[in-house]
Amino acid sequence: MGALKILSEHELKPSIAVVVGTRPGIIKFAPVVYGLQELRVSFFLIHTGQHYSYNMDRQFFEELGLPKPLHRNNRAAQCRYHGEQTAAMIEGVERALLKERPQIVVVGGDANTNLSGALAGRKLGVQVAHMEAGLRSHDWQMPEEHNRVMIDHISDYLFPPTRRAKQNLLHERVRGQIWVTGNTIVDAVRRHAEMGRKRCHAGKHLGFSEGEAYFLLTVHREENVDRKENLSSIVASIGQLARAFQVPLVFPIHPRTRDRLRMFGLTKTLADIEALRVVPAVGYLDFLSLLQQAQLVLTDSGGVQEEACCLKIPCVTLRENTERPETVAVGANIIAGTEPSSVVRAARTILARRRTWRNPFGDGRAGMRIARTLAAKLR
Repeated sequence: MGALKILSEHELKPSIAVVVGTRPGIIKFAPVVYGLQELRVSFFLIHTGQHYSYNMDRQFFEELGLPKPLHRNNRAAQCRYHGEQTAAMIEGVERALLKERPQIVVVGGDANTNLSGALAGRKLGVQVAHMEAGLRSHDWQMPEEHNRVMIDHISDYLFPPTRRAKQNLLHERVRGQIWVTGNTIVDAVRRHAEMGRKRCHAGKHLGFSEGEAYFLLTVHREENVDRKENLSSIVASIGQLARAFQVPLVFPIHPRTRDRLRMFGLTKTLADIEALRVVPAVGYLDFLSLLQQAQLVLTDSGGVQEEACCLKIPCVTLRENTERPETVAVGANIIAGTEPSSVVRAARTILARRRTWRNPFGDGRAGMRIARTLAAKLR
């Protein structure tokens, strides 16, 4: 007999599969999971295995009080290439969906994890929902941009966080139904910010005195860390920032970034920057603590741009574009690229601004809106 390739409607159960696999995805799905739990909707988590170290993954489940994934794919961690990793994750999600047979699979964001979950659901005839739909950087060289567009065009239900994101979907004439929900990052930050503040003084283990100024740095995007010229430019920018502002820079380093620094021979150059404090990747609450007490954050992360905006922390983005233009529009973020003089200039400019911008990402109830909409779609 041939393999089962599609599920019939009568074979599906009134349940929702939530696909996660990365740090940002776990954080952003937490408010949706809380909403599904409150509504007593049947759901389960599938972990694709994209992030697999304790402090990049399991620690987030523990800190956020999330249920353990019912299915976890351990093969994706051994994959080196986009296609290989995506294929392994599709296979893992497909096996889980065939076993559990939910009516809806929901993904959130632009990582390979989300494309894998959406493709697996679409091929099996399971309805696909996309949280954080409609984001666009308009940079077709970014793998994340490919993923966003493809997921949006194969989804039945789309949850853009803002009206601008909805307009992107309407312009592209997507097939699915659309609801503007706000961004669940607001829900997560509001729920956990105080826990982060109470956790500890951010500089306690870094030798800072109470209230001492520092900058926070995160770098992990493929277009930055996989290109020697870009990563070299970022390292040079860090050195110039340290000299120009005479403040420490705290750098929770992503495993991928650490590997590329070593590969490109940049580890010693980075280590020679006296003001730089490189620390291992930290959990969500520790990161919130670091972020809330930072004078400035420099990042290439979309999620950190949003978190900084919500917390009124000035942000400089180390990219040539962003899929979060709302942060720029309200004055919370400056797109600087990676050229050192541009980065230093952007830091000076945004530090001179008053932190009076409005939050463009909603009222902190996006998770429940998404959960209610998904629950209403279960047959």
